[in-house]
Amino acid sequence: MAWTRPHLPGVLTLFACAPLGCGTDAANDGKSTGDTGTAMDPTSSSTDPSATTASTSATTASTTTSADESSSDDGSSSSSGEIPSVPAVHWVGRIDDADPARMRFGWSGAGLVVRFDGTGVSVRLDDAAGYFTVVIDGAVGEVLATGAGEQDHVLATGLPPGEHTVELYRRTEGSFGPTAVLSVDIEGELLPPPAVTRRMEIVGDSITCGYGNEGTAPCNFSAETENHHMTYGAIAARTVGAELSTVAWSGKGIVYNFGDDTSEPLPEVYDRTLATEGTTWAYAWQPDAVAINLGTNDFSTDGDPSAELFVGEYVEFVTHVREVNPDAFILLLAPSLFGGELTMVEGYLQQVVDARVGAGDTQIAWANINVDWMGSGCDGHPNVVTHEGMGERLAQELARNLGW
Repeated sequence: MAWTRPHLPGVLTLFACAPLGCGTDAANDGKSTGDTGTAMDPTSSSTDPSATTASTSATTASTTTSADESSSDDGSSSSSGEIPSVPAVHWVGRIDDADPARMRFGWSGAGLVVRFDGTGVSVRLDDAAGYFTVVIDGAVGEVLATGAGEQDHVLATGLPPGEHTVELYRRTEGSFGPTAVLSVDIEGELLPPPAVTRRMEIVGDSITCGYGNEGTAPCNFSAETENHHMTYGAIAARTVGAELSTVAWSGKGIVYNFGDDTSEPLPEVYDRTLATEGTTWAYAWQPDAVAINLGTNDFSTDGDPSAELFVGEYVEFVTHVREVNPDAFILLLAPSLFGGELTMVEGYLQQVVDARVGAGDTQIAWANINVDWMGSGCDGHPNVVTHEGMGERLAQELARNLGW
């Protein structure tokens, strides 16, 4: 059943999902905005004209298309850039909608986007992640601190009457556990979400998560200093106007995790809807580009993997990425290494590309987006300024390879 609670006058409450119509990964083809996700269509829960409560269902929002572009047979919207005609909450990142009353997400940068005509919006969350980025009409607001247990959080209030877009993104990574959204409360009228014409997925380790990027060395990791919104991947995605989905976990590698640990390297968790749970993502949401930045942890300590082992496992992983993202351009990124070790791993990446090209996959390349270190965050990780430099380089590579 949809979750209910008393409502303030003039407040439209959008439940996490209606009791019917919420299948796993449903509607992820609907092109809206954010970093990935399902568009959800609100329908009135009462015929009483004074009612202010609406529920949402995980059906794809219909779209307005241009004369020469129409919706595809699979329900995905066109790339015309038109705003979908159905009001909807847009979900960002890999979403678990198995429980219609608790829409859950867990990977870095996941969240939601709402566009509305009104003065404010709040959400009810059950969250262990701790910290979120709130963006109001394109401007980053105060950091939202959350906690476990069902709690209400005001994202924006007292806005000038009119159209607004509010975005909510996880700053912290999936290992903290999932976030559940129980309701979204609009002070006004929900509108169709902004359209999206480009989509991007990024796969990586702690640097991609934003580990310690807001810390000042020397410091150790803390959730407060991890800000995915200011990572190179998120910065690059905003630069090229692409929706971003992130699959990243600190310490993970292709073969060896940090310290030569071989338990569940990144390829073994890549298919998960939520980082800490085993449910498989259905891949209905399809990116135009997939960037992979792994290898730093494989070569972080003694006992590095052999060329044969590393290249072989990387080829196997990229082959799987291609299978589940058949039309995406795949860009392998040189990991954060130095000197001869970096040169060696760049050679390995070329071997991976050569192997895939030899198998008939021509939509793949590798690039080095590393920059001269502009400052350290916690535990030797790049700070926000260094991330900005890397993000600029990645945006250039995306433009060069995809015309973005």
